[in-house]
Amino acid sequence: MRGSLFELFGTSFPSYFVLIVLGFLFASAMGALWARRVGQNPDVIVDLGLLSILTGFAGARVLHLFADGYLMDYVHLCTDPSLVDWHITRAECAGPDYAGTWDEVAGVCHPVESNCFAWAQFWNGGFTFYGGLIGATVGAWWLFRRDRFPFWKACDMGGMMVPIGLGYGRLGCLMAGCCFGTTTHGAHALVFPPGSPASDWQAREGLISHHLLSSLPVHPTQVYEAAAAFALAGFGILYLHARKRYDGHVFATFLGGYGVVRFVIEFFRSDDRGGVAGLSTSQWIALCMVIGALFIHLKRREVAARSLVAAVHTRQS
Repeated sequence: MRGSLFELFGTSFPSYFVLIVLGFLFASAMGALWARRVGQNPDVIVDLGLLSILTGFAGARVLHLFADGYLMDYVHLCTDPSLVDWHITRAECAGPDYAGTWDEVAGVCHPVESNCFAWAQFWNGGFTFYGGLIGATVGAWWLFRRDRFPFWKACDMGGMMVPIGLGYGRLGCLMAGCCFGTTTHGAHALVFPPGSPASDWQAREGLISHHLLSSLPVHPTQVYEAAAAFALAGFGILYLHARKRYDGHVFATFLGGYGVVRFVIEFFRSDDRGGVAGLSTSQWIALCMVIGALFIHLKRREVAARSLVAAVHTRQS
């Protein structure tokens, strides 16, 4: 597990942040090539990539604050840092990256200095995919309206490229150790190192005696989702796009397919998920995605059928 890939000017850049930026850049490059191929302006897609990074990270950060249970940590970090627990090693606590105080009784590190802007320091990690998808969608809607880019054609491009960025992001999660799965004894299981999010959660649940022990073997849910995301991208690019029945078909397929995949994978997730009525927050959002995909499919198919009928009548007249 490696939370930080490199440092630049004294700032550590988490693996999730770096991998998802690479995913954005790769998806933007492929999207620009797609736009040129279908006779649209590729500059719009380049602008979209840059805008999506901003609005996507903003949305991912905001949903992380309110849905992942860290809001009060950021509040306490501003008002009373001693109420914040960092589950790291004693050496890390005393190191320059944290410079905290070690709590011998609880075995955790407490920050010393207050930081009222920690919530905005997105380069330190803390994102949710759904928030990023919502933020990037809002930014894309505004950009396409401004540039009069065919909206549903652009949505199909998103249905092919977004899962690429998602796959990169989940590989970043794997390196950071977040989004881990439930315990399993299968041959495919992963063990995360001492002090990892998996060890921290298992210690709080009483599965291991201390968070500075290696975790029990868990489902590699990050790998499951990355593989599913790349498969959705490959299906959309290599098969469906050339055979789509209407503009928006690829996008609807991605929404529905990812909603189903995410709903199932959530049953194998063990990190703090939040939720209502026995389902996690992400599962409720996944259900909304599936319903939305079905609605888009029915409406766009109806529009395509009416357009076909109108075209036939025009030719006959």
